[in-house]
Amino acid sequence: MYEGVVKLMDPAWTAQDYLLNSRGFLSGMFHWMASNSAIMEIVDFLNVWGLIFIGLGLFLGVFARLAVYSGILLLLFYYLAYPPFMGYNFGVPQEGHYLFVDKTFIELISLVVLALFPASLDIGLWSLAGKTKLWNRFMFRTRDNATQTSLISNKGAGNRREILKHLAFLPFMGGFAWACASQRKQVSLDGITGSTITLNSQQISDLEGEIPMGNLGGKKPVSRLILGGNLIQHNSHARDLIYVNSLFKAYNNERKIFETLILAEEAGINTLNINIRTYPLIARYKKMFGSHLQTMVCVAPSREDIFGPVDQAIDQGNEYILIQGATVDKRIYEGDIDVIAKCLDYIKKKGMPAGLGAHTIQAMYDCVNAGMEPDFYYKTFHHDKYWSAHPMENRHPYLWSANQSDDHNELHNNMWCLFPDKTAEFFKNVRKPVVAFKVLAAGAIRPEDGFQYAFDNGADFISVGMFDFQVVANANQAIRSIEKAKNRSRPWYG
Repeated sequence: MYEGVVKLMDPAWTAQDYLLNSRGFLSGMFHWMASNSAIMEIVDFLNVWGLIFIGLGLFLGVFARLAVYSGILLLLFYYLAYPPFMGYNFGVPQEGHYLFVDKTFIELISLVVLALFPASLDIGLWSLAGKTKLWNRFMFRTRDNATQTSLISNKGAGNRREILKHLAFLPFMGGFAWACASQRKQVSLDGITGSTITLNSQQISDLEGEIPMGNLGGKKPVSRLILGGNLIQHNSHARDLIYVNSLFKAYNNERKIFETLILAEEAGINTLNINIRTYPLIARYKKMFGSHLQTMVCVAPSREDIFGPVDQAIDQGNEYILIQGATVDKRIYEGDIDVIAKCLDYIKKKGMPAGLGAHTIQAMYDCVNAGMEPDFYYKTFHHDKYWSAHPMENRHPYLWSANQSDDHNELHNNMWCLFPDKTAEFFKNVRKPVVAFKVLAAGAIRPEDGFQYAFDNGADFISVGMFDFQVVANANQAIRSIEKAKNRSRPWYG
C-alpha cells in the first residue's frame, strides 16, 4: 500500500524508467510496453491503484482473496522485470546479494501461502460485516428462514473477542498512516522497492547529438571523448583535502562504477582508459551486460620486465596498449629510454595499436628524437590559469607527480602539464593522433574551459575521468567544443 501511496502523491511518477531499465530475460516485453504511450498510461494506472487496492484489501479484509491473487500477479511481474539472477539485477537497490531469492520473491511467496490457506483471510471488515444482521438480511433475503436464522445466530457473532479479532487491523492501519505522515514531513515520501524505484538515467534524452569518432589504429573507431580511469581506480588527486579520497571511494563503489559505464556507453563514449589491475572489473562488467566498450590499458615496463606487461595486456583482451605516462617520464629520467623503445616496438610487433604517454613534454620530445613512432600520443594538457598551479619559476623539466613538495609554491599533486605552450607546439609538429589527458587538471578547471583549450590547441581526443552525474554534461560539452574548434590551425588526426 505504501508503494501505491508514493506513486499517487507524485504526479510525475511513471513506471517507464523502471520498464526501460529491465534487464531480465523478458526485458524485451517490458521495453516494448515502455515504448508505447497508450500502454504506459494503463500500466501506470494499474500500478498506482492496483497497489493501493491490494494493500487496502489485505489491511481491511475486503475482497481479500481477490487482493491476494492480484498481489501475486503484480509481484510476479516485478520479479520477472528484475530477476535476482547473476548479470541481470545490477543497479537495482537491494538488501544484500541474492541468487534466486529477493525481497519481491519473499513477498510473493507470502501471498501464495495466504492463497493456499484461505481461511486466514476470513478476518476483517468483510468477514465482520458478514456476521451482522443487516448484512445477512441483505445478502440472504432470498434464502429460507431456517438458513437465515442459522447464519444470523452464528455462534460468537456478538462476542467481543470476535469483534476485536476482525478489527485488529485498526492499530496497524493507524500506525501505517502515522508513519506515512511522519515520513512525508521529514524527508518527503519515497520508495525504493517494487516498481517505485527509478534508475538514474542522468537525462540521456538531454544529449545534444553524437560524439564525433576518430581512429587510433585499432579495428573500430574511438569516441573523441574517452573515459578516464582514475576515478574507477580510486585515484582522486585530492591534494591536501584528506577526506576526499575516502568520500569518493564510498560513493564510487562497484555498482556505481557499472552504472557510470552503462551511462557512458549510452552517451556514445566507447573507449575506456585503465591500468592492468583494473581490467578484471571491466571484464566482469562487459560479460554481465554484453558490453562492447573498448579498453586502452596502461603498461609499465621496467628494465627487469619489458615485455611481460604487454603480454598480460594482450591476454586480457584489451584493444589498445599505452605505455603509461609516469613510466615514460621515470624511465627516461633514469636513463632507460631504450626500455621504452623496446616496449613500443614489441607492442607494434604484436599487431596492437601502440600509444606513448608522458606528463613531461621533455620526455615526449626525447622519444621523438630517439626515432620512436607510436600510433598515437597520450599527453597531459591543460592551461595554468587556475589557483593551485604553482609559479612558472618553480617548474623544471622532468618534474612530475613523483617529485612532490610540501611547499605551496612548488609541485604537490596540483599540476600535470608544466609547460602548456611547449606542449601545444609539440602537437603542431607531430603527424599522429594526440590524446590529451588531465585536461581539467584533476578537477581544478571547468569542462567548458578545459575541453575547449585542449581541442583548440591541437588535441584530437581527450581522456576525462568522470562520475555518473557528469557523463551527459561532459558528452554535450565535448560535442560543443569540437564543433567550436573545427577551424583550428592543426589538422584533425585520427
